[in-house]
Amino acid sequence: MAAVLIGLVAVFFLGMGLLGLAAPKRLIRPFGISLESATARTEVRAVYGGFGVAVAVLLGFAAFDVGGIQRDVAIAVAVALVGMAFGRLVARFAERPERFYPSWLYFWVEIVLAALLVLATVAPDLRLAG
Repeated sequence: MAAVLIGLVAVFFLGMGLLGLAAPKRLIRPFGISLESATARTEVRAVYGGFGVAVAVLLGFAAFDVGGIQRDVAIAVAVALVGMAFGRLVARFAERPERFYPSWLYFWVEIVLAALLVLATVAPDLRLAG
C-alpha cells in the first residue's frame, strides 16, 4: 500500500515536472505570471520542471524502498509540500487571493499529497480488509 500512495504522489510530481520542462508558460499561466524572457522560462524549467522530475524519481525509488529510503523520503517530501501549503496560508493573510483556483486548489492538493505520504509511512502497518 505504501508503494501505491508514494507512486501517486510521484505521478503528480512527474506530470508537473514534465510540463514545466516542455511548456513553462502553460504551467505558470493560471497564476497570472508572464514569462516573457528566456531567463524567466529557464527558472520555471529548473524549479518546476527539473525539481519536479527529480522528486518524482526519488519518490519512485522510495516507492520500492530502494536502499531503505522509503520512510525518510516520504517524510521529507511531505514536509516540503506542507511548507508550500503554509506559503499559501501566509498569502491568504498578506494578499488574500481572490479566487479558489489556482491558489486554494493547489493548497488542498499539497495537503492531500502530504497526507498520502505520511499515510505511506505507516502503510506497512495497515492491513486492507477483505
